[in-house]
Amino acid sequence: QVQLVESGGGLVQPGGSLRLSCAASGSIISINDMGWHRQAPGKERELVAGITSGGSLNYADSVKGRFTISRDNAKRTVYLQMNSLKPEDTAVYYCNAYVRTERSSSLPYWGQGTQVTVSS
Repeated sequence: QVQLVESGGGLVQPGGSLRLSCAASGSIISINDMGWHRQAPGKERELVAGITSGGSLNYADSVKGRFTISRDNAKRTVYLQMNSLKPEDTAVYYCNAYVRTERSSSLPYWGQGTQVTVSS
């Protein structure tokens, strides 16, 4: 019913920037909360940033002031602008969205993940 397709990951030097995108497609009635999580080797998956349907934002303390989450409802896309990247930001980043479809109430969906590597 729903697919989340991510793009924008890659290799960047410390202090550099990347912009991740995640577009939702399928039989979508509406999209509620959207966000980004990440998982580094040996660590639990953690919330990086979230944005509600009304535009309220929240960030992990480790990324405040460096990352910005935004969404374009017309494009059904959520973005994560990552600036001043640090090696500890290296992880697989996953898009998440709560989506209402023709067949279900709002349920969580996940992207496939995109690798972000910060290294000199």
